Amino acid sequence: MLALPIDTDQIVITASRVPEKQARTPASVTIIDAKRIERLDEPLLPALLRLTPSVAVSTSGPAGSFTEVRIRGAEVNHTLLFIDGIKVNDPASGDFPRFELLNADLASRIEVVRGPQSALWGSEAIGGVIAVNGLADAPASSASAEGGSFGFLRAIASAALVSSDASLSGGAGWQRATGIDSFNGEGDKDGYRNLSARLRGTWKPTASTELGASALTLAGRTEFDGFDPLTFAHTDTLDSSRNRLRAGRLWAKFGEQSSAWTGQIAGSLLGSSNRNFLAEEPTNRTRGTRRNLTAQIERRLQTGTVTHRLIAATELERETFHARGLVTGLPTDQDRTRSHRSVTAEWRADAARFTGDVAVRRDWFNRFRDATTLRASILARIGGGFSIAGSYGEGIAQPTFFDLYGFFPNDFIGNPSLKPESSRGFEGSLRFRRGAVAASITAYRQRLHDEIVTIFPPPSFLGTTINLDSTSRRQGVEAEFSWEPSERLRLGGSYAYLDATEPKATAQVRELRRPKHSGSVVIDGALGRLTYGASLAYVGRHFDSRDTFPFDRVALDSYWLAGARLAYEVRPGVELFARGSNLLNQSYEDVFGYRTEGRAVFAGIRLAGRRSSP
Repeated sequence: MLALPIDTDQIVITASRVPEKQARTPASVTIIDAKRIERLDEPLLPALLRLTPSVAVSTSGPAGSFTEVRIRGAEVNHTLLFIDGIKVNDPASGDFPRFELLNADLASRIEVVRGPQSALWGSEAIGGVIAVNGLADAPASSASAEGGSFGFLRAIASAALVSSDASLSGGAGWQRATGIDSFNGEGDKDGYRNLSARLRGTWKPTASTELGASALTLAGRTEFDGFDPLTFAHTDTLDSSRNRLRAGRLWAKFGEQSSAWTGQIAGSLLGSSNRNFLAEEPTNRTRGTRRNLTAQIERRLQTGTVTHRLIAATELERETFHARGLVTGLPTDQDRTRSHRSVTAEWRADAARFTGDVAVRRDWFNRFRDATTLRASILARIGGGFSIAGSYGEGIAQPTFFDLYGFFPNDFIGNPSLKPESSRGFEGSLRFRRGAVAASITAYRQRLHDEIVTIFPPPSFLGTTINLDSTSRRQGVEAEFSWEPSERLRLGGSYAYLDATEPKATAQVRELRRPKHSGSVVIDGALGRLTYGASLAYVGRHFDSRDTFPFDRVALDSYWLAGARLAYEVRPGVELFARGSNLLNQSYEDVFGYRTEGRAVFAGIRLAGRRSSP
């Protein structure tokens, strides 16, 4: 019998303040679902993000090293990251999302929304938003173990219990690798290890009420090659960092999906710490906290054939930052706090052929200038499976604690007078979706204003930060295609062109670590007891800068990254698998002077319990 096409119209979480069907959102969204995550079986999340359009991943050495993710040419701290609904950008590390700590084993879904989204989600959402869902609420249990090249080992265990009115899921994943020498291949190896755990529970005391709680912990140790403390030259060193992030969230939801009124209240707490060492001797440490309280209410109403959704939300947030220098002559002592509050209003309308959305948000900051952001979008279904969409969006990024107060007060003093960076952008797309086929092509244009940069003014030449009065420019084109005729075959591909420039003297120059051309092809499926997954990612030629004298620009060559996994169920609940990474054995660098691993092979076993409710 001919296999039936599978449903490719998934629910999108972060393109609006309320969930919506992917086919009905004007936003540019890519979703990596649980099956693709499992069949590709990448250990770390950035390897999966590399397969989405306009996402540039830069890792400073082998796997597990410090990792930067840029969306549509934006800065590293211009990506907002949610895990299980918790904002996890690290306040103790320049508001960077700590992607190198993200063990992919406990992720059940990844959603990437591209373009400015600050009118919905606030600061840092300039390039876009990434939302990672943890364990699914499906009754099951599983465990797996794997080992292979470069001293790599990992183990994962998870379980879930589900009843008619409650669910509880939890899991833990551990990884380690001895790695390679990232400097020149002749020194000590730079490895990593990490541990992640997640727990989530829900209870529905009534049909229209849900109470829930979630918690996560991410911890890792990374070895890397830094700089000679006397000459400041990049060399083979015994540097390492130990990072930890813990967070929890409580929420209450009221109203059913068809109710005229719905609402929710949520509170979250995040704590992070980062410690740096040289030859096991501590050099400095930072830690931070974020407390967040949100409330949201939604009203649904009908006028003729148009369904309206009116959403109002408010948010209170408070962050702390603490830094301590442990090396004589390099004091870093800081104890800082900041807070802000916001109000968001969103109107969404759905008609037979049109979907429209307008959102506006006001943020009041206690340390710098307040900001108002706007987003407006529309999607029109023009028939034959085709639709067109367009949107205008604004984004902001608040100055980091490092920007405001410096990191090393004796040579980097910060600037408490900074104002938030701001961005404005347009995009338009043509889309096609019919049955098993979906395709889109999108063009966008963004401008970044008040960019925060570091300068070294005379006569002291001490580092500080300023807002530029010039404009950085980003524009590009994205194309996506997917064909999913059945569970036997799911094929996807993407291509992205990016022109990202920043002002230097009297001219615009290409920004660093942003390839002009990138793309990917992904395939996965199941054939009886056999499951498979494979990917091929292309990263075009791009530029970086030498981090020692003469600090010039350096061109880094393009490369292809190929990976594959093949698994066979030898008996019910027992699966053996083999996996390979960098199968073309490419020699490449994401960051100048930091080597990466070559071809690698791995093998493992996976045990899965029966799916049954208690």
